[in-house]
Amino acid sequence: MGRLVLAESADFVPPTVADFFLPPIFGGVTKPMVLVVFSVIIISVFFLVTSRNLKIVPGKLQFAVESVYDFGRNTIAREQIGSKDFKPFIPLIVSLFTFVLVNNLFGIIPVVQFPTMSHFGFPLAIAVFVVYPVYHFVGFKRHGFKGYMKNQLFPPGAPGPVYILLAPIEFLQKFLLNPLTLALRVFAAMFAGHLILLVFTLAGEFLLLHGPTLAKPVSVISWAFAIAMTFLEAFIQILQAYIFALLSATYIGMALAEDH
Repeated sequence: MGRLVLAESADFVPPTVADFFLPPIFGGVTKPMVLVVFSVIIISVFFLVTSRNLKIVPGKLQFAVESVYDFGRNTIAREQIGSKDFKPFIPLIVSLFTFVLVNNLFGIIPVVQFPTMSHFGFPLAIAVFVVYPVYHFVGFKRHGFKGYMKNQLFPPGAPGPVYILLAPIEFLQKFLLNPLTLALRVFAAMFAGHLILLVFTLAGEFLLLHGPTLAKPVSVISWAFAIAMTFLEAFIQILQAYIFALLSATYIGMALAEDH
């Protein structure tokens, strides 16, 4: 990105991709690595503490954990996988939703302020090494190799000659592109959102400390936009966690379905 001259002698250097690659804290361990481990601890403690003394009339913490569980169980897993098959996948879907959610929300938490999923390797690892093998495994287990490949590559109802073109497209989508696009959605949203927050925050600081006198009041506007974008980013972070879990459940449901 270019440099924007906003002051008499100082240059404003906007944030770039380099700002997402933080130096190691110790050894080869970086902040995103620590945050991923920290997110697992947070989620584990949350579920263990809030569910250890369940009551008929729930308190605030029990209501919170039941709401999260019910959302993953009924709104995502049951709706997308189907009432006959969804129960074995509840732990996976709830775990995916909460894991992506917490790592996304790190981006707006003071001091932390880094969405782990803005590093493409993390969502890609989840998509390729967790979601991808699960939905193909259950598909092969349900239909057998031949039946599953036929179900995925040859949707019923299409004219015979069309399959010459349709089958390779379906193979490309189901076996190559699905995990990639699943990871790209959350990565792109977290990367772009964090970059926008950096632009408004750093621009406000620059205008206040280094800008000409007439430009200093504009720093307040820049910070106001940063605050507004933070609320919007929070919504997007929750939405992207939901979409990630939703698509994962959808892929499992499609693999199990009798029809394409």
